Amino acid sequence: MNTAHFTPPTTIAEYLDRLRRALAGADPALVQDALYDAEEYLRSELAENPGRSEAEVIASVAGSYGAPAEVAEIYRDTESRVATALRSPPPPPRRSAAGRFFGVVADPRTYGALFYMVLSLATGIFYFTWVVIGVSVSLGMSVLIIGIPLIVLYFGSVRLLSLVEGRIVEAMLGERMPRRPLYSERGKPWLQRIADLFTDPRSWSTQLYFLMMLPLGIAYFTAAVALLAVSLAFIAAPLAVLFGSIGGGLWVDNIQVGSEQGWWWQLPLLFVAGVLLLFATLHLVRFVGQLHGQLAKHLLVKSSQYG
Repeated sequence: MNTAHFTPPTTIAEYLDRLRRALAGADPALVQDALYDAEEYLRSELAENPGRSEAEVIASVAGSYGAPAEVAEIYRDTESRVATALRSPPPPPRRSAAGRFFGVVADPRTYGALFYMVLSLATGIFYFTWVVIGVSVSLGMSVLIIGIPLIVLYFGSVRLLSLVEGRIVEAMLGERMPRRPLYSERGKPWLQRIADLFTDPRSWSTQLYFLMMLPLGIAYFTAAVALLAVSLAFIAAPLAVLFGSIGGGLWVDNIQVGSEQGWWWQLPLLFVAGVLLLFATLHLVRFVGQLHGQLAKHLLVKSSQYG
């Protein structure tokens, strides 16, 4: 890494801009975390040295914190090491189609996605309600002086909820999401920072995501519960009939299975159908989890800032 031909940054904004450019091509969530950490450190050093300029403070911490290119390299290396350490051991490779089909049961991402789909009904209702109430109250109070602080507070809460949802997505779906709040230049005037809340595309895409979570949550919850219930019912049906736990036999498509009006040979077929449906459901759940992780990354992480 050759940085000798670069002049050292003289302001925090310039340092952060160089760090952003040094992290070009990295995961947007990693870039957001790196910018936030760097600004926190530099501003804390500046606060502890009130008699020194930004250039002097940045020059003094160059040895302890590092130049932008060095910090970027450290973050890339650390991210790679952490991702490797936290990654679940991959299941053994399966060459046959049957092995790949039934091997989904050994993938931890399947169960994280399943839990997320079930949980999404509750989070979807909460997010949707929060946005509808927040927008309604903010617009209704905007004609009053108190309306401006309420609007700012609401947009701040949206950013906070975005961070919370990102942590849920990363924990359950495995998609890398920001672990720090969105970087902002705290040296800007308050009015400019408030204006940035409204002009930041991520503020609006996050609210769109929260509104979408209600129909998505209903669809995820319904699909997961319905498919699992049907598949498990099919698997348990032969045992239920065998041990007589269902009086008079089991009714499937107006045919009484396992009784004098049905045929016993239907029970093994019902069991096999249930097993196949169960594994197909797990594949669908894992696929939905991957798609939703990409959707969350696209709407909750401001990747355009780092392009």
